[in-house]
Amino acid sequence: MDKAMFKDMDLIITGVRIVDAERDEFGIIIIEDGLIVSLDSATGAKGYSVINGKGLTAMPAFVDTHAHFREPGFEYKETIETGSKAAVRGGYTTVLLMGNTNPPASTREIIESVQEKGKAIGLVDIIQCATVTDMLGGEDISHLESVLEATKFITDDGKGVMNDKLALDAMILAKGKDATVISHAENHYFSQTDMRLAENLMTYRDIELARISGSKLHMAHVSTREAIGRIIESKNEGLNITCEVTPHHLIGDSRIDYRVNPPLREREDVVALIKAIKEGHVDAIGTDHAPHSQEDKEKGAPGISGIETSFSMCYTVLVKEHNMSMNQLSEIMSEKPAKILGIKKGLIKEGYAGDIVLVDEDASYVINSEEFESKGKNTPFNGLSVYGKVIMTIKAGEVVYKGADYDSRKNI
Repeated sequence: MDKAMFKDMDLIITGVRIVDAERDEFGIIIIEDGLIVSLDSATGAKGYSVINGKGLTAMPAFVDTHAHFREPGFEYKETIETGSKAAVRGGYTTVLLMGNTNPPASTREIIESVQEKGKAIGLVDIIQCATVTDMLGGEDISHLESVLEATKFITDDGKGVMNDKLALDAMILAKGKDATVISHAENHYFSQTDMRLAENLMTYRDIELARISGSKLHMAHVSTREAIGRIIESKNEGLNITCEVTPHHLIGDSRIDYRVNPPLREREDVVALIKAIKEGHVDAIGTDHAPHSQEDKEKGAPGISGIETSFSMCYTVLVKEHNMSMNQLSEIMSEKPAKILGIKKGLIKEGYAGDIVLVDEDASYVINSEEFESKGKNTPFNGLSVYGKVIMTIKAGEVVYKGADYDSRKNI
């Protein structure tokens, strides 16, 4: 990957199928000074770098509402740099990072340092969550007044907030700061005996607390049919709730012996999630990219390294197998996640960020984690044949990822 291959050059992508949540047409995309300026024709006398998109589909670059880049503290699993490289290989240019680092993201200094390092690397835009409770201790939220000056997202992802009163107080505070609470729905009293009940009970509780507080609530990695059913009901009631589903909960089920939290569920749950997506109830694909070392994985650490295979897995399951439109896929991988994060991305439209991913819908390949840019090679999907391949990722008009097979297409 050569990050500077088209640096500071304005781009024209020609002859490409353009797909986002609102359009599906053939045309050209013109990016100037980092923004999309036209889908028609170049009017200025500027020199452009031209990318021939014939045979490819241009989509708004993907936006991830849930990822772990492990820095600070767990750099042996992943770093902001390796996570960023993995993200652009997967077609992502924006990621929301969880706060269960070491130390946890419980201070402005940590949040700002992660975001500044992301800017310095320059591959993806990073938004860092703060923890709901100080140092993930589950007992104190006094730090929130400070950290909510640096970010508008709080979560105790990986643990959840067990104290009901503290959870409500955090939501009330978040409401006053126009911040979003992200729920890791897991009742620890049932974690060792019934993970389905653990997720469902905490889902029900957090929805009720959101009703009382009026805060924005985002339900992370929804995995059970009961949980998604209650979320749909709450949305229909008009509560300010959004939700995400992971790629691995769409393509895998309990027949796969692989530890992830929440666990891979029953086939009936997978069917319910796919139905909810097709009916428009799911707002985002959150990868829950959770890289681990081989040693940590062998010791039972839960999680899948998934940001590089997210598009292919979702395209295979949702579009190829369940006939969902590419517009709908773009909606939950780009447009709605961008709205959740409050950024002007997610559509291929004049004035929006020039963040584009070029994909080959006809390409199929076999997942091989040894090819991952991520340090985490942990996935149960090695050897799985999938459709849809990310060929190029563009951020603000700059090519930040080019697939190994791109040059053979002679598009430049």
